[in-house]
Amino acid sequence: MQDDDIAALMRALGHPVRLTILRIMAANQSSCCCMDVTHSLPSLAQSTVSQHIKVLLDAGLVERHPRGTRNCYSVRTDRLAALDQSFGQLVEGLGTSSKRIAEPV
Repeated sequence: MQDDDIAALMRALGHPVRLTILRIMAANQSSCCCMDVTHSLPSLAQSTVSQHIKVLLDAGLVERHPRGTRNCYSVRTDRLAALDQSFGQLVEGLGTSSKRIAEPV
């Protein structure tokens, strides 16, 4: 995974509500609809939850499954695993790097 990809995924994960939505979806172990997530987050409007899901969808962290007139979503564990591996390598590389990067002028 390239640095741009890691940064984009981290931006998508950079909001506490989106992290909570991912946890709700992961706990469901199958796809769930926006309404299911909204019921778990009663302090948020359905439109707000929908916007957060769209950010996760655009980042490739969840996938959409049409079910009749509704769209349901599930966590893309493959993308999270790739991020986990890449982030681990990034952190590991930062701790062992002996190269100095020149300061921007």
